[in-house]
Amino acid sequence: MIQIVRSMASVAPLFAGWQETIIWSCLQGEMGEVYAPVGEAPVSALATLGDFTFLAGEPREELVRFLPPSRRPDYHILVPQNEGWARCIAGVYPQARRVTRYATEKTGMLFDRTRLARLAARLSPSDQLCPVNTTLYQRCLASPWSRDLVAQFPTPAVFARRGLGMAVLRRGRLVAGAASYSRYRGGIEVEVDTHPACRGQGLATAASAALLLACLDRGLYPSWDAHTRQSLALAEKLGYRYSHAYPAYEVAWTP
Repeated sequence: MIQIVRSMASVAPLFAGWQETIIWSCLQGEMGEVYAPVGEAPVSALATLGDFTFLAGEPREELVRFLPPSRRPDYHILVPQNEGWARCIAGVYPQARRVTRYATEKTGMLFDRTRLARLAARLSPSDQLCPVNTTLYQRCLASPWSRDLVAQFPTPAVFARRGLGMAVLRRGRLVAGAASYSRYRGGIEVEVDTHPACRGQGLATAASAALLLACLDRGLYPSWDAHTRQSLALAEKLGYRYSHAYPAYEVAWTP
């Protein structure tokens, strides 16, 4: 049997040294949840937030199979702490696609504000940068390509209080954005999305640069975890430094 963890001190050692802000969000009680098998001293646990689940401790098939109530019923990303967990995931979900993700260093505010301002300004006259407000929150949520910009914040009021985002409007139409996928103490995890018909036009660069400037103004660290080499290249263009690659498993299924 799996239960939600209320005392984070009992599971925090299982995640020790794992430099992922989604884990930090869960352990800090800011967002997300932590689950573990019922027992006095957990030896395995998972931290889950949005589409992501991080599996730590001793590999346990029951945790890999567990579906938290907050998880999407059709898609999820499972991140193993080690190859033991990776084998367990592959055994439970043979249809899972193993992918490589790219972590950046979390070494503090090393960004060049002048360069970021130049990148944010590289938009055509028909494009406009705007903070994500209540109206744009609803518009982001309404389209599959932009939903993740705000989806982890349940209401516009919660996003306004705890989230942060910059949108690119083209003649009033939402075409790109960069925002907080999640929040942890002292920072955010960055989410960047562009309308499929508008990619390759520098919109993600401008929105991301504007978001980073907004974070710097607020003393928040904008953590960037890249899902592709293209995302990593954009991160490095903005001033991030590559740290390491790691495996993840994308699982899609019919509920």
